Amino acid sequence: MRRPRLPGLLLGIGLGGFVDGIVFHQILQWHHMLSSEGDFPTTTIGGLEDNTLADGLFHAATWLAVVAGIWILWRRSTDWRWALNGRALFGWILVGFGLFNVVEGVVNHEILGIHHVRDDRGGPLSWDLGFLAVSCLLTLAGWMVTVSAGSEE
Repeated sequence: MRRPRLPGLLLGIGLGGFVDGIVFHQILQWHHMLSSEGDFPTTTIGGLEDNTLADGLFHAATWLAVVAGIWILWRRSTDWRWALNGRALFGWILVGFGLFNVVEGVVNHEILGIHHVRDDRGGPLSWDLGFLAVSCLLTLAGWMVTVSAGSEE
């Protein structure tokens, strides 16, 4: 039986990106893709336009991850029959969601410093660390769901 690992991870990555972009970038307006970069200030029209373009490219990439996950899932749907009522798929989606946030948090927030969870508050480290902690818990919870569904390989 083929397992839903790859489609679940891709769906989780895409959905994690959607939540980040829609909730943090647009609804709460805590940060944008380049909001910590000095060349792209959100206080000018040009800087906001650049950040909005970067946000849009980010959303396009996460949308492609979701499309790829759905396509692979559709292609495999006759092979694995929803793996124990979809629990394994759900677990892998959580793993992908959490891993996306861990990588995004470490790379974009800490290594590159292109934005932080709360750029509107000067990018305090506590928000970044809290984001990473929740992301690690989400990854662990997803892994536990996949194990309980008997999908580990």
